Amino acid sequence: MIYRSIVERRLRRAFDALNRGDHAPVLAAFGAPVEHVFFGQHALGGARHAMASIVPWYARLKAVFPDLRFDIESVLVRGMPWNTVALIEWRDRFSLPDGTRRGNQGVHALRLKWGRVVSLRVYCDTQVLSSALRDIHAQGVTDAGLPPIVDA
Repeated sequence: MIYRSIVERRLRRAFDALNRGDHAPVLAAFGAPVEHVFFGQHALGGARHAMASIVPWYARLKAVFPDLRFDIESVLVRGMPWNTVALIEWRDRFSLPDGTRRGNQGVHALRLKWGRVVSLRVYCDTQVLSSALRDIHAQGVTDAGLPPIVDA
């Protein structure tokens, strides 16, 4: 139980960092090997397995959604330190360049080994996300219309 509480606290702090626009704590949590997957065919979609492609993905996330904020609905942690699964259910909100407010909902599914994230899969409403990215791109944010960042 103590281990699960510690993992949940660390995950909540990671989302707090994302809410501040600080991706450094999130990036520091990744282990090796790593899998970073965001489903869908859009600027944030694709699979990455190297920090060389994960770091620019977070830069793009910030460029496209500079005021992105997550509200955590629930956190579930199961397993032992050498094989932990965590699910974070969230709702988010963000602004388009014209000031229009939008939001989405989803789940982050993580696998951790000895406190390091070795797999992150993001499940959200990709129709909502794709629509927002099209609108953001149409309003002048080039990154929102680029192809997915994937490993070279």
